[in-house]
Amino acid sequence: MQPFIAKGDQVAHSSVYSCPLLLLRWVESRKTIKKRNLSLGGHVGFDSLPDQLVSKSVTQGFCFNILCVGETGIGKSTLMNTLFNTMFENEEASHYQNGVYLRPRTYDLLESNVHLKLTIVDTVGFGDQINKDESYRPIVDYIDTQFENYLQEELKIKRSLFNYHDTRIHICLYFIAPTGHSLKSLDLVTMKKLDSKVNIIPIIAKADTISKSELHKFKIKIMSELVSNGVQIYQFPTDDETVSEINASMNVSLAFCITCVAHLVTAALENESHCDFVKLREMLIRVNMEDLREQTHARHYELYRRCKLEEMGFKDTDPDSQPFSLQETYEAKRKEFLGDLQRKEEEMRQMFVNKVKETEAELKEKERELHDKFEQLKRMHQDEKRKVEEKRRDLEEEMNAFNRKKVAAETLSLSQPLKKEKDKKK
Repeated sequence: MQPFIAKGDQVAHSSVYSCPLLLLRWVESRKTIKKRNLSLGGHVGFDSLPDQLVSKSVTQGFCFNILCVGETGIGKSTLMNTLFNTMFENEEASHYQNGVYLRPRTYDLLESNVHLKLTIVDTVGFGDQINKDESYRPIVDYIDTQFENYLQEELKIKRSLFNYHDTRIHICLYFIAPTGHSLKSLDLVTMKKLDSKVNIIPIIAKADTISKSELHKFKIKIMSELVSNGVQIYQFPTDDETVSEINASMNVSLAFCITCVAHLVTAALENESHCDFVKLREMLIRVNMEDLREQTHARHYELYRRCKLEEMGFKDTDPDSQPFSLQETYEAKRKEFLGDLQRKEEEMRQMFVNKVKETEAELKEKERELHDKFEQLKRMHQDEKRKVEEKRRDLEEEMNAFNRKKVAAETLSLSQPLKKEKDKKK
């Protein structure tokens, strides 16, 4: 085995092995060489990955979208102002809306170098109509539209989800009027329609209008009705050990009671014996905001995406449990679409031919009716003409008779004087 000789060593390879003394000296010289120490620029390890993610997320910013569902004047805008300690633009809504429409407004907030693009969607006119059967429909359509917009962006060949403004609703704060009895039918129907599409947190608004004992009974009654009607509301996650205890206690405290009015001071709001505002702010903003965003994407959006793709004919596996080819699915759907298009085209062509035949038959019928009417008018005209001719002949005969009588009279009148003259002469 030959020793390794670094570049720059003055001892030649052949001379080292030819002389043991030179080899000994070379080994001793290598021992006296000073070792280099490399200093690291910082900590080395993949445990810095969370720091990288935090830095990237802070640079990119966050978005959070809140849907406020409740009757007009129940305190939705005031609660939003208090939650984020900001006076948002507020336009008072009338109680006399023809229908329900949603009014989204987006704001850019900054807190400790963290950018938040906050969108607050208000349901204007909700619960103000006499017929409330379809009051939930605009809300469901709006949520589905935001899902559809995200899906369309996701399916693009050249997509830009990194800087895409995500408008999917992350949380629905459902405001319940403090009746003290039970939920309204509108509330049950609306929450049932929304629970598979958005995270719902029920809120008893203006809770200071009823006593504490009635409020406690009302809260128990609400949760009981939600469970009995199969309404799935958002449950604070308890799988994370750091927040499991506080989230478990908050799950027991649902629904939150809020006494948030414009003239109420902050000290009264933060008094937990009168109001659950502190709990709501803690759970919604400080502890579970990211979980709400994650649940929206992983649960509600995925459900919408799966149903939408299944409607389009896409599947993960074929009937034989083999992987389903996207190309084959596309070709099959394309053939199906072309077949439907050809069938509809043939139906339209046949419909057009039938329509032309019907039109021709109608025109022929109209022509026949016009011809019959013309013949009838022609006969009437001939009858009238015959009558006029007969009358003209009668008139001519009367005129001839009159003229003969006139000539006879004139002749008679001329012959009378002549006769008298002859008689006088005699």
